[in-house]
Amino acid sequence: MIAQLALRNITYRPWRSVLLFFGYGIGVAVMIVLLSIGEAMVSQARNEKLVCGGSITVLPEGLDVEVMKTGGIGGLFFSIDHASFLYRQLFASPRFAGEISAVAPQIEGRLLYVRTRDGREYPVHGNGEIPAATRAVGAAPEIVEGKWENDDGDRRWIAPTPAELRHEIDHFHLPGDSIANRDTWAEWHYFNVLSEGGKRWAFISFIVGGDATGTKWGGKLGITLREQNRATRRFGVTLDRSRVRFSATDANLVFGDSHVTVLPNGDYEVKASAGKADISLTVHPAPYAYFPGVSMGSGGFVSGYTVPALRASASGTLCVDRQCEKLTDAQSYHDHNWGVWRGVTWDWGASRAGQYAFLYGRVITLDSDGSAPAVLVYLIDSLGFRGVFRPKLISYEDTRTIRSEGTILRVPARARFSDIRGDDTLSVDISVEDAIATDTRPQNAKEGERGDPLGTAKAHPYFIQMKGRARISGRIEGQPLSGTGIGFFETYR
Repeated sequence: MIAQLALRNITYRPWRSVLLFFGYGIGVAVMIVLLSIGEAMVSQARNEKLVCGGSITVLPEGLDVEVMKTGGIGGLFFSIDHASFLYRQLFASPRFAGEISAVAPQIEGRLLYVRTRDGREYPVHGNGEIPAATRAVGAAPEIVEGKWENDDGDRRWIAPTPAELRHEIDHFHLPGDSIANRDTWAEWHYFNVLSEGGKRWAFISFIVGGDATGTKWGGKLGITLREQNRATRRFGVTLDRSRVRFSATDANLVFGDSHVTVLPNGDYEVKASAGKADISLTVHPAPYAYFPGVSMGSGGFVSGYTVPALRASASGTLCVDRQCEKLTDAQSYHDHNWGVWRGVTWDWGASRAGQYAFLYGRVITLDSDGSAPAVLVYLIDSLGFRGVFRPKLISYEDTRTIRSEGTILRVPARARFSDIRGDDTLSVDISVEDAIATDTRPQNAKEGERGDPLGTAKAHPYFIQMKGRARISGRIEGQPLSGTGIGFFETYR
């Protein structure tokens, strides 16, 4: 009956029936297209190819995720700085071994240019993967012919040897084209070591100063020996560039008869001779206890800093006039600085705190608007990176007085800073047990002094080096945080 009625209606009004069929068909087609688009969007959202692979994407704070998904111009040159550090100390670290079974770093669709021998250029899209890591997460491509295995570069990226890691983060640099006054450039290895009784210590600085791309540069070696609340002994020597060897590809340094050499096991051999002082140490960095480095700057100013040995032990001898003190597994530390240092001051410190160790710092330039930048605080434990905090200020209590070449100075007796980052908190309290001051103005600058490697005048000319005890408290990932230990700290007055 229904079929008969439909047939008669079609024959009674054929043109109207054709129009209805046509409209219905268009409606169905549009609906199919919309449903297909919706299904495709849902599928893409669920199966988006992520920059880092896996089910977690790591993006810099403040980056618009929508820009990344739509390919906006803001994501054109997107990259993750220190990706290998994140891989080693977070995703593939022992800390998360029970939660993360495999990690595969990847670069996908990176715009590259291929230049042929006849000078023509072609834009191409390049991908980069580490074969063994990609295979571990089950995303390896089907190999039709040949081999797809890790090469030596892949191995160094994932798991460098201790010596390779030191050279990677601790090599020297050359001033770039943006540096107008290259004579203000300086770069140095710095070591400190604390005696086993905690009452004597040494600061050792190997400084390369001046424009190392030309002929107006040289080296300064400085040794400061200090016994708590007693006299300071300083020794220094200036070396012509012909007696200095440094490299932009490794961390080894030669200063005449003195040197810093990275041993095959990743330890540092430090030999320093200046005047009556002779130091011979082997510095052993603790595993995972390093800061990968940061370089910042604009308008011709550059400040770079890395800490290959935030927590370390040192064994060897400290000799003055052939009277030697032997050290065995003494507390030690090593960092590396580079950049433009004319008129620059800083706040800095590094300390142990029980099972933890931390460093903090900020650099203040002459052209600052009077407001000091936020402080960077970097915290580690025995498994490496634990957290980063950014306190806005350091509260000093300048109630201690010391004498510097006839001048009475008020210097910090205590310092404190704190920060809250989401649910994590950190407070640091420093009690100063000893302080020394150095007048860094040109006429008073000491040979090889870390506080002013170029001997340039500053608004705050006195470089204050302090030794003290630090106490940390707070919470990280819901767990209480506490510890105390001895450290060294610096500021200017």
